[in-house]
Amino acid sequence: MGTMGRILVVDDDPAVGTILGALLDQAGFEATYVDSGQAGLAELDARAYDVVVTDVRMPGLDGMELLDRVVQQRSDLPVVLLTAHGTISLAVDAMKRGASDFLLKPFDRDEILFVINKALAANERRVSAPERPPSKTMVGSSAVLREVEELVRRAARGKATVLIRGESGTGKELVARALHDTGPWAAGPFVKIHCAALPETLLESELFGYEKGAFTGANTRKPGRIELAHGGTLFLDEVGDIPLTMQVKLLRVIQDRELERLGGRDTLRVDVRFVAATHRDLEGMVAKEQFREDLFYRLNVVPIWLPPLRDRTGDVEQLVRHFCAIHARANNRPAVAVADDVVRLLADQPWPGNVRQLENFIERLVVLSDGPEITVEDVRRELVRHQPAEERSRGTTPAGGTLSLDEQRKRTERESLTAALTRAGNNRTLAARLLGVSRRTLYTKLEEHRLL
Repeated sequence: MGTMGRILVVDDDPAVGTILGALLDQAGFEATYVDSGQAGLAELDARAYDVVVTDVRMPGLDGMELLDRVVQQRSDLPVVLLTAHGTISLAVDAMKRGASDFLLKPFDRDEILFVINKALAANERRVSAPERPPSKTMVGSSAVLREVEELVRRAARGKATVLIRGESGTGKELVARALHDTGPWAAGPFVKIHCAALPETLLESELFGYEKGAFTGANTRKPGRIELAHGGTLFLDEVGDIPLTMQVKLLRVIQDRELERLGGRDTLRVDVRFVAATHRDLEGMVAKEQFREDLFYRLNVVPIWLPPLRDRTGDVEQLVRHFCAIHARANNRPAVAVADDVVRLLADQPWPGNVRQLENFIERLVVLSDGPEITVEDVRRELVRHQPAEERSRGTTPAGGTLSLDEQRKRTERESLTAALTRAGNNRTLAARLLGVSRRTLYTKLEEHRLL
């Protein structure tokens, strides 16, 4: 029987390396341990690996430098960093430089296995993604969706900047990828940056890159996302969250297709198609001088508005059956049937989080239902557990009954856990830090709320 994956462990502490290697072997992986960054590079040259797990602080070539080398040579190889001296700034820096995840020592067995499996799954999706046909971006056959798809088809043919607008969860990234995959930029890179996820200083260096010595910690030259998107598409997700001071520099790049790295003097020419997305009211922000008017018009050359799910309820049945099939396969379950009365019940729900919320709900149903078919009782049970936010704020259940104080506490606690995991990119160590609790407490709460 084959192994679940080949893991390279790099740590200058033999005790840590031996213990981690044995743990991974017991879990079904094939683990190889080396005691230095240089030995890690040599091992990567000699054999193929699926994941690298490396300590950060090591003599000679340390973990961050090893990460940089791996990203340069094997950008498809996930790297997980281990450190006994972790900080949120270190985690952010590691993620910026291409790390798959990071963990604190002493590590927890379940946590390290979860992180490695997540890295393997993410890499498998990334590698297989280009094989998916790009023609089908959104599921449904409603008239409003057909209009969106026709507009996407036309916009994809040109090079004009596109601004995708709509509520959260409506599929803005799917449209951005469709514009790239079906247009003249398809052979080039698709580079994404989430503008709301990084503070201003990090966002600037991430967008424009920097020269060696540009600031403390800039030990090497690093190209920015705009430069990396040369010959392809740069997707500016949540562009409405870019600070005003940054908007001026972005405007220049969009106008002139020129930029300078931080700390650099050379002007670089870039050939990039810009696609931006936001759920914000940019016109209102312009009126309040929170968003530059000239940048708004540069971005809004081709606007594409995505309808909320409440405006395309006729698509709910196709979405439900589509998500059931996807998540049954993803969770190693046989096909799950959905009765018509279940579809009608789901179509009657408000879904303020749109398609994303519906998909998450369907995944829960697939995972938690026991039989070969999702029943109305399954749906009602989960609706009570995960009712819409507006009903929670009123302290009522979908049926109109009141929630006890303990039930409201549990719902609020679950919301906080989910929000922290989302903000931390599902990194549990960082989520625990954001919540101000220990990793053990976080794991206990995740288990209590069935979020593991």
